[in-house]
Amino acid sequence: MGFTQAVRTVLTQKYATFSGRASRSEYWWFQLFYGLLALAIVVLAFAAGAFSGQQGGTSSLVVVLMIIGGLLALGLVSPILALQVRRFHDRNMSGWWYLAVIILGMVPVIGRVSGLAITIISAMKGTEGPNKFGPDPLRPDARAEVFA
Repeated sequence: MGFTQAVRTVLTQKYATFSGRASRSEYWWFQLFYGLLALAIVVLAFAAGAFSGQQGGTSSLVVVLMIIGGLLALGLVSPILALQVRRFHDRNMSGWWYLAVIILGMVPVIGRVSGLAITIISAMKGTEGPNKFGPDPLRPDARAEVFA
């Protein structure tokens, strides 16, 4: 799955789909898209602030960019959560594990470890063949062999 197909899949076909599985390529391409989008908004906001010419105040363009960035972030909460749960499913882990890791991440010392755990789990190869969460996203037509 390429960059545009991953972004299109996450934002249109599976916007709030918490069932099924997500391949590593779908996950990481969308994470790249989200990071680039956030970076673009931050760079635009800093540039607008630097070239506004106002002393001691915030330019209206910066405020507008901050509002747009906030609305985009709010609109992307559901697809990001759904994508992360589907990525856990690809590892044959329940989405409830993601919730547990997020809750543990609120504990000050454990927070750093939980972020690392999510990154490691997301980077690991998914279960080959079908699992209890659905068919393999890399080979959806593959069947599980009972005596293999």
